[in-house]
Amino acid sequence: MNSLWLDSTKKTDKFLSLSRDIETDVCIIGAGIFGLTCAYYLSHLGYQVVVLEKDDIGEKTTGHTTAKITSQHSLFYDYLINSNGRKFASDYLEANEKAIENIKQIIDSEKIKCDFQLQNSYVYTTKKSELETIQKEVAAVESLGFPCEFVTKTGLPFEIEGAICFKNQAQFHPLKYLYGLCKSIASHNGKIFTDSTVTNVEKSKHDSYLVSTHKATVKSKSVIVASHYPFINFPGMYFLKMYQSTSYIIAVDTKKTLFNGMYINDTNPIFSYRTVKYQGKDLLLIGGGDHKTGHPSCYQDTYGILEQEAKKFYPNCEVLYRWNTRDCISLDKIPYIGQYSTTMPNVFVGTGFKKWGMTLSNIAANIIADEISGEENKYAYLFSPSRLKPIKNRDEMKNILVQSTNSLVLDKFKAANMSFDEIQNDSGSIIEINHEKVGIYKSPEGKIFAVKPICTHLGCLLSWNDIDKTWDCPCHGSRFNYQGKNLYDPAFKNLDVYHLNENE
Repeated sequence: MNSLWLDSTKKTDKFLSLSRDIETDVCIIGAGIFGLTCAYYLSHLGYQVVVLEKDDIGEKTTGHTTAKITSQHSLFYDYLINSNGRKFASDYLEANEKAIENIKQIIDSEKIKCDFQLQNSYVYTTKKSELETIQKEVAAVESLGFPCEFVTKTGLPFEIEGAICFKNQAQFHPLKYLYGLCKSIASHNGKIFTDSTVTNVEKSKHDSYLVSTHKATVKSKSVIVASHYPFINFPGMYFLKMYQSTSYIIAVDTKKTLFNGMYINDTNPIFSYRTVKYQGKDLLLIGGGDHKTGHPSCYQDTYGILEQEAKKFYPNCEVLYRWNTRDCISLDKIPYIGQYSTTMPNVFVGTGFKKWGMTLSNIAANIIADEISGEENKYAYLFSPSRLKPIKNRDEMKNILVQSTNSLVLDKFKAANMSFDEIQNDSGSIIEINHEKVGIYKSPEGKIFAVKPICTHLGCLLSWNDIDKTWDCPCHGSRFNYQGKNLYDPAFKNLDVYHLNENE
């Protein structure tokens, strides 16, 4: 099912696929909120900008977010102070507060109608045992000079033990915002191409790059990789420094008057709340059900737990939309923003926004626009992609290496645990045919779809996702539909498809 954001957006512009070779100052790979914000700032600075998008505007992570614009990234500042120091934490908070101002300024100056609302943001707990953690976060944020507030009462339909409140945060409709950016980019001679999958980035002569798609090539002085998960494996090796997390959202008509504010708790099971205007009604968005992308999960632990939470407080509610999203998370929980690699001058990246991309994408776009234009950005040091500190997170690094080793090598030698006849209609699994692993999906009508279940990114064995009917990579989060079409990076190639007859 489409997200509410995608379903409620009137596409005001039709974008073409790149069909001929062109030249530009900056080529941006990806038309989500980060890529388009980069294009917005750079086009306003007078640069010729080309944006290449594999699918359509904002169809992936940006179109499947909760769309909270906030510097309150769960309980984060006590962690930042302890791990990076008080100045680092203060600058991180200041950068995010500045990003909220920047987004509002863009909306006001471009007159973008995107349902922008200032809201208070809360991280709460319902457990006395977690109250001390909330109070530590309050003390940490206050030590940075930011006016947060500890509260024990909120608008939520249940009692809490306590919460930390950030005032003057915001929420909006992300797709309406993106189309407003597109209009402004076009008015400044920027070019946006959809249905244009980038297959390669290579160094050319005279300090320029060639960005190749299936049909044509863009030659540019600078390149920005804004493709959610960096797909250039070497150099950079982001596949060793990040993992992807999947989370779920439902939009609910509660048939009751709703509260103001944005809310999230900090321990499992995590629930995120905000409201949204839709067809004259206030709907409630509930998010949660997080798990590492590629790890099998069931309906009850994902959408089911969200629906159960909704019906607990609104028994007569109606679920109108269900959707999910993937977020890149770095080993130290801080995004990678800046030069892609020291060996790739003038190629830039922004990734690892850890579920808070609405705000962090604006920070990233400003940092990279400043780097391209030769300006100093006071927040750039916070997010340097070449920092070594993430590697010090040995536990998570070990988890990534173990998962990659298992999926790349060990799992391929394990016998399939299901036979063809055991696969139910509208479900899938990996089976063995002639000593080779084959991914089988049977449609509700019993039609068979067979793929080679090996990720086209780095060769990990895929797992079947019975909720979305997709093949997911447990190593780096790539996804493919049951027909083998690539849906999510870092892979960009489709799966090999087998043509089986029903008697095989």
